[in-house]
Amino acid sequence: MTKPSLTELLHAAVTAVGGTERPGQVTMAEAVAGAVDDHSHLLVQAGTGTGKSLGYLVPALAHGERVVVATATLALQRQLVERDLPRTVDALHPILRRRPQYAMLKGRSNYLCLHRLHEGVPQEEEDGLFDQFEAAAPSSKLGQDLLRMRDWAGETETGDRDDLTPGVSDRAWAQISVSSRECLGASKCAYGAECFAEMARERAKLADVVVTNHALLAIDAIEGAPVLPQHEVLIVDEAHELVSRVTGVATGELTPGQVNRAVRRAAKLVNEKAADALLTASEGFERVMELALPGRLEEVPEDLGYALMALRDAARTVISALGSTRDKSVQDEDAVRKQAMASVETIHGVAERITQGSEYDVVWYERHDRFGASVRVAPLSVSGLLREKLFADRSVVLTSATLKLGGDFNGVGASLGLAPEGTAGDDIPQWKGLDVGSPFDYPKQGILYVARHLATPGREGSRTDMLDELAELIEAAGGRTLGLFSSMRAAQAAAEELRGRLGKPILLQGEETLGELIKNFAADPETCLFGTLSLWQGVDVPGASCQLVIMDRIPFPRPDDPLMSARQKAVEEAGGNGFMAVAATHAALLMAQGAGRLVRATGDKGVVAVLDPRLANARYGSYLRASLPDFWYTTDRGQVRRSLAAIDASARAEGR
Repeated sequence: MTKPSLTELLHAAVTAVGGTERPGQVTMAEAVAGAVDDHSHLLVQAGTGTGKSLGYLVPALAHGERVVVATATLALQRQLVERDLPRTVDALHPILRRRPQYAMLKGRSNYLCLHRLHEGVPQEEEDGLFDQFEAAAPSSKLGQDLLRMRDWAGETETGDRDDLTPGVSDRAWAQISVSSRECLGASKCAYGAECFAEMARERAKLADVVVTNHALLAIDAIEGAPVLPQHEVLIVDEAHELVSRVTGVATGELTPGQVNRAVRRAAKLVNEKAADALLTASEGFERVMELALPGRLEEVPEDLGYALMALRDAARTVISALGSTRDKSVQDEDAVRKQAMASVETIHGVAERITQGSEYDVVWYERHDRFGASVRVAPLSVSGLLREKLFADRSVVLTSATLKLGGDFNGVGASLGLAPEGTAGDDIPQWKGLDVGSPFDYPKQGILYVARHLATPGREGSRTDMLDELAELIEAAGGRTLGLFSSMRAAQAAAEELRGRLGKPILLQGEETLGELIKNFAADPETCLFGTLSLWQGVDVPGASCQLVIMDRIPFPRPDDPLMSARQKAVEEAGGNGFMAVAATHAALLMAQGAGRLVRATGDKGVVAVLDPRLANARYGSYLRASLPDFWYTTDRGQVRRSLAAIDASARAEGR
């Protein structure tokens, strides 16, 4: 029997999901198949509307080896497992003559823990366990959520937090979940045979396609203990997010509150001397943190160094004591001990990492209005880690709508630990970059307008001219505006000012859940939605409700961002251009994502307006513009207002 062609398989899959075959999708599928077959690596940029999910799923399923697909967002994970994979597998089954299996796998804390549900949460204030269902007032939101989760536990087949609708707060979920460090282990747990997290792992071991997230991929790479099953092919979707997700997993943090909780958890389980030493160390750390001012610590100050060494040594003593003492007077002692061990090990690990003072780490103080001060440590770069852990022993495909910055893939490649495309060498991963374009006609569907006449935005202060420009553009567009701001303060100031000035509803991020805001924005064409980071890449509103996307300024990292400024300085010390490699690359990725909110379907039309003259005037402006979709470009105020009015009139005439 002849092997089915990729074209035949792709056609069947596209038909099954009710889509349209596009040239870019075919090109992508062929390139993915080629990379998988010859064990090479591929970076592929596929614009919105290409159908990239099928562009990688079909060749992956046809190959027959196990594939791990890692995504950044929950929405895409769900789309793959609930929509794309079931339909694709059904469509390919008769042609492949086999039915590939698929499964979702997340970190342990995403699954309901039956032990914690039935036995309660170990509490440091009381002996034994705290029955969260008894203690939370049934009339409170927490109490209602806990009762609902107890009912749900009897019905759910997966125990997956994302299958609980409506969702619950992190505080409520923490009452019935555990981290991997707190878990007793299936062999020691009375509920091990029914454990949802263990069942998810078993399903993943049997699956041909395992859908996971960037965070679990990072944990798998960093911690050395394999979480994901062995696989021959790794596909990273939303790959523009990977570096920041891996950095997040590799970042350690210590706060006085966290240390105090660890002290209380361990106190009942270890000898008095060990408990007192940890308590004394925690009090010393708290005193130092009371005086902490936000900012990078080029060298660890002496007082912090002493406090961390005392914490590290006391934590080590407690860890030894926890391993050798037993206290049968403590109800469900194993769970209490495991939770105490997890929190003390975290403190020991972070304190030791900071006191060792690696040149590859960045340390800084942060101050939060609600939670007070913290000390944090993060890797200066994750590129070496990714090169070593990601690209060895498997074929890797990285895809996103935004991977090509300033005209090539080398900027994103460098952040992933890859040498420039085409560089030869024995230990250098070989890769190719491919841009399969977009089905949209960007020059006809969109305008990129730069408000060249405005004053250059300063670090602080109000931008009256920017707010006037914003108001005029929204009036011309008849509402229909997504406002993307570089800070929450700027979004709030603009919403406050324009709510009083314009007769149009303005929704503000934070005033409702993101899902609710997007639903209300899409439902009423006159409504505007203002917000910050998650809106730059989390909004998918095709049609007439979003015909104007505004960026208040180029989203460079803040000059006092400890990690970004340290990375920039490191590039400069190595002889490179730190501003272009770090700040401009960061801004280009965000702007490309933000501009991508405008055209989501073939009939969409509108304007992306950047209210920052540097995009037109500065030397780096051409690099940033080359990273955006190929819209028609103008700095003419009158022209853009006329265009917006015409687009608005056309939408109204069609009753949209």
